[in-house]
Amino acid sequence: MHIAVTGNIGAGKTTLTTMLAKHYGWHAQFEDVDHNPYLEDFYADMSKWSFALQIYFLGSRFRQVKEIRDSGKNIVQDRTIYEDAHIFAENLNDMELLTDRDFNNYSAIFDLMKSFVSAPDLLIYLKSDVPNLVKKIYKRGRDYEASISIEYLAKLNQKYEKWISGYKEGKLLVIEVDDLDFVERPEDFGYILEKIETELHGLF
Repeated sequence: MHIAVTGNIGAGKTTLTTMLAKHYGWHAQFEDVDHNPYLEDFYADMSKWSFALQIYFLGSRFRQVKEIRDSGKNIVQDRTIYEDAHIFAENLNDMELLTDRDFNNYSAIFDLMKSFVSAPDLLIYLKSDVPNLVKKIYKRGRDYEASISIEYLAKLNQKYEKWISGYKEGKLLVIEVDDLDFVERPEDFGYILEKIETELHGLF
């Protein structure tokens, strides 16, 4: 079984991934943020480092998907390979921070990789508005995220909504998280678990 958790920066993906893996006794696959050699440079100068950052993420995510497929384990994955192309690279291109030449080069590599990738059995989208995202980003206090603008988060949210509305790769569960606190309130986590069980196994 392969479940993936998706959503904007600050939506709670990593936290929910950790909690689901613990609850089910499955293996968690996390986004390679702490070891990404381009992330701080990217937030300091997006136009200079956008292509390098996106290629790094794409390679890292493809490696994750291969490991998931080869492991034979039940996996909960923090973010998917699809977001790299449909959300982040596309948005950087729209903002003219990733040139058309680099974006076309990136997209060709993504399309090739996608042909070797299987969609997760269930994609969970954590939907959140921008003020809630800002609050959570501020609360966790990562230095390299301090310069993220509200405009950037808003554009990413628009990209997520567009991508999710057309997602046809597999089962999809949309959870609005603005009024949920699945860390502090067990009933909220229970609500999410019920939704997951219904999507995976039906009502009966």
